[in-house]
Formats: sequence, structure tokens, C-alpha cells
Amino acid sequence: MNHLTEHLNNFENTNRLFDKAADVLDLDHELRLLLKTPFRELRVELPLKRDDGHLEVFIGYRVQHNGARGPMKGGLRFHPEVDFDEVRSLASLMTWKTALVDVPFGGAKGGITCNPHDMSEKEVEHLTRRFTSRIGFALGVQRDIPAPDVNTNPQIMAWIMDQYGNRYGHTPGIVTGKPVELGGSPGREAATGRGVSVITAEAAKDAGIEMQGARVVLQGFGNVGSFTAQLLADQGASIIAVSDASGAVFSGDGLDIADLIEYTTGRNELKDYGSGEKVTNAELLELECDILIPAALGGVITKENANRIKTRMVVEAANSPVTTIADAILEERGITIVPDILANAGGVTGSYFEWVQNIQVFSWEEEEFNQRLDRMMGKAYRDVVVLMKQHDAPMRTAAYMIAMSRVAAAERLRGGW
Repeated sequence: MNHLTEHLNNFENTNRLFDKAADVLDLDHELRLLLKTPFRELRVELPLKRDDGHLEVFIGYRVQHNGARGPMKGGLRFHPEVDFDEVRSLASLMTWKTALVDVPFGGAKGGITCNPHDMSEKEVEHLTRRFTSRIGFALGVQRDIPAPDVNTNPQIMAWIMDQYGNRYGHTPGIVTGKPVELGGSPGREAATGRGVSVITAEAAKDAGIEMQGARVVLQGFGNVGSFTAQLLADQGASIIAVSDASGAVFSGDGLDIADLIEYTTGRNELKDYGSGEKVTNAELLELECDILIPAALGGVITKENANRIKTRMVVEAANSPVTTIADAILEERGITIVPDILANAGGVTGSYFEWVQNIQVFSWEEEEFNQRLDRMMGKAYRDVVVLMKQHDAPMRTAAYMIAMSRVAAAERLRGGW
């Protein structure tokens, strides 16, 4: 089969990236099999009585990929496209992400196939609590710790903590990304975007891109995209285009990010924003810029549009936004790709900080949180660059090599297989 025409699902795409790094590491067959295979997979039925009285049954998932280096960690997303292949892929990415930034976690991921935007707050709460009840036996502060992801937020994490606590006793560390009033950490909400901005600045410097005046395009203006935009703008970058699910807005002179954040905080859609030129999400990806940051869903840069991407650097703030085939095309064109397991690892690093504070019952100031985050993200980037140069390998392969080496070492030392 021609690899340039075959279609890969999300999990196959992730495993292809794994194999590329495993070949360089010369990992044996047994370790490859062990590191690819998820530890546990849950699929649960979630009946919900809707506000109008009719019954609807939703499906929830939790995949625990690997726990060799510590309790498994990963977000929960509420989205219509959630399925086993997507969750398996994301759980695997979490294993490599936690290992790359060297926090003592493994990888997991989960979600519910639903559209929370079409549901009332009461319905979302009931669905969240039902899901937590169904999978609660597999969670634990030293077993599996969920966090926010697409369409989930601190309030949803609060419901999870409360529902889990009703059965197992008050356990703030069972979930991260909580409201600060319930044991959440100041700095955690911005942590993923902050990590993206730190890595973007480091990679831009190495690529010869001056951040002052750099033209940046962001696909996605939710939690990650908005914080990333603000932090890069604070460094002097010109954010020329941003988007949400409704559409995108573009201005060659740069957008007013503070105004955009205020506008979207009220759940307003960008297609109705009063300033700038309206473009589609597809058109946004192909705008000429210095730095392109996909910060929404996966699989948006593909073999169909990879040759039309006009940027010097792609920073993967979303998970798997560049397909394997598109990755090869962009690399051949000389476009720097900063991989997701490095670029967006600020979220899980911040979650680690929150978890540490919860189990110690001791809080940090936000300044300490941010300083530690900046330091850990900077070190992870430098580790990747060193290995990348040693092996003359793409940044993604070098990142996977570091992560896989650490997980493989833990599996060998633990034994039992």
C-alpha cells in the first residue's frame, strides 16, 4: 500500500510515530508490544433523562495506557467525535508527554461522545456525575487522575471531585484543573498556553525568528489558544488571525487580543466579531505567517493542505494536529515542526504541580507555579534539541526517543512481564 494515500486512524497515526522513534532506539519487539498496548480500556453506558423528559444514552470512555512511571494522567473531553481510536491515541500521547517533561505520571485519556453546547448545565452535570460513578473504581490519587480537555472546565472537574468524594471520601487530588476554591492551583488554567508560549519562544529563537513583530496565526481560541495568544502578544508577537468552531478573523496589522478575549469570554462566536476580515478555518491554516499554532482539534493539517501551508514553523498546541503524511511533507519543505508532546506539555506539568500541592495539603503562590513551569518546559525543550542534533533527527522523533527511553527503562526495572 502506498503510504502517501493510505488512511490511518488516530491510534495508528500515533503508533506510526512511535515506530519511527523505536527504530532509531532499536527497541526490541517485546518492549514495542508492551509500550503500545493500553493497560485498561473502559467503555460505559451513560443514560440521561434530558430536560424535556426523553431518555438518551451516551457513551463514555477511559483508556489507561501505561502506569510504569506513576499514576496515569490525562484529560476528559466532551465532544461528538470522541471514540475509542481517538481516546487510545490521546492516552498514548499522554504517556510520552509525561515522560518527556519527566513528571512521575503515566498516560490516560477519556471522554464522552456528546455535544455539551446543545445541553443545559444541569444535563452536563448529571452526565458528568453518571460518568464518574461508572468509572470511579478505576480512578484514584495514586491510580488515575483526570483533568480538563476539550469542552471541559474547572466546574466539571469540581463535579467529578464531589461525585468521587461521595463514594470514596473527600479526595481533592483525584482530579486537577479544579477551581482554586476547591484545591485548584493558581496558574493551572493558563498552564497549557503558558507552556506553548515558552516552547514557541525557544523554538523561534533557534529558527531565527524574532518574536518582536513575528506574525502568528492561531487555530483555536479556547483555553489554550487564548492564553497562548495573550502571552505571545506580551512578548511582542503580532497575532494576525485566530479562530473558533464558528469561523476565523484575520487582520494583517494584528488583532487586539485583550478585546478578543473579553468578547469570547461571554460565549460569543468569532464569526460575529466586529473587527477584522472573516475567513474560514481552512483558509486560516493557509495564511502566510511566521508561526502557525493549531490549538484546536487533531488532524487539521493533512496531505491535502500540507503543500499550501505558508509558515516557517508549526507549533502543535493541539494533540496530533499534523497527520503523519503531512508531517513528512512539511519536513521536506523545511518547515520546523514543534511536536505536541513537547509544545502542549505545560498542561500536564501544571496538573502535576496541583496534584503535589493537594497530596501535601500545601499551596504555592502563582509566581512559584509559573517559575517552576517555565523552568521544566525550558529543560524539556533543551533536552530534545540536544538529542535532535546528536541523531540528526526531526524534533518529533527526538522527543519520542527521550520519552520512550524513560518509559522503557521503568518497565525493565519493574519487570513482571
